[in-house]
Amino acid sequence: MTHAAAPAGLPFMKMHGAGNDFVVIDSRGREAVTTPALARALGDRNRGVGFDQLAEIRDATEADFALDFWNSDGSRAGACGNATRCVCDHVMRGLGKAEVTLRTARGILRAERLADGRVNVNMGHPQRLWSDIPLAREVDVMHLPLPGDPVAVGMGNPHCVIFVPDAKTVDLRALGPVYEADPLYPQRTNVEFASVTGPDRLRMRVWERGTGVTLACGSGACATAVAAHLRGLTGRRVALDLDGGTLEVDWREDGVWMTGPVAHVFDGVLTPGFLAALT
Repeated sequence: MTHAAAPAGLPFMKMHGAGNDFVVIDSRGREAVTTPALARALGDRNRGVGFDQLAEIRDATEADFALDFWNSDGSRAGACGNATRCVCDHVMRGLGKAEVTLRTARGILRAERLADGRVNVNMGHPQRLWSDIPLAREVDVMHLPLPGDPVAVGMGNPHCVIFVPDAKTVDLRALGPVYEADPLYPQRTNVEFASVTGPDRLRMRVWERGTGVTLACGSGACATAVAAHLRGLTGRRVALDLDGGTLEVDWREDGVWMTGPVAHVFDGVLTPGFLAALT
């Protein structure tokens, strides 16, 4: 791996949305720099910076910017809703705008800042066909042949949503890896455990593929809200209480909108020595 900016190091930002934390690298105006090796090294919370996902901002001709996502194990992620909201807030502030468009693997998305400072992003339409999620074979996506009677939903990432009496009591570290690696999901899956706590309100906890237990997951919140509505448990607008905070999801005609808090924690620079060790 080569770094044209190695003599001066590589700048990055640390952000989080409802405790779901990210390293963000701004590569506008230059070649993309993230590789699996860099993502793994940065994702190490003892020897790197630590994150749930890495987001790299890139130039786009058909939108204000583009975003690529990586997991801490070096694998690619197709979507990351909380990182999207955080980066959109950063770009909006830089452009002096309250609304932006961005390109991800999900296509062209739109985000806006609300009066209370939270950011609302359209995460696109849910993927509900077994082949689009994707699953390994044709099954009833509303009732997967797995323990707990899960629902399969795609939101750029595959999701396995399991409704339980009390999500707070679920042993995520024991059960999450089992579902993540089930052969029914050829690309592995995020795993959400959710329980109904009130009218149009859910308690949700998540195991993310390639990362593990996280305090929140934006695409997972969207998938869980879609699954809950399809199961008749909630309406199309849902509040989800996660370990790191509350997200709101509104499944509209133009896509699944997700709203929540954003935080820009600090800026840093990766040293030339850290980068050189990856070559």
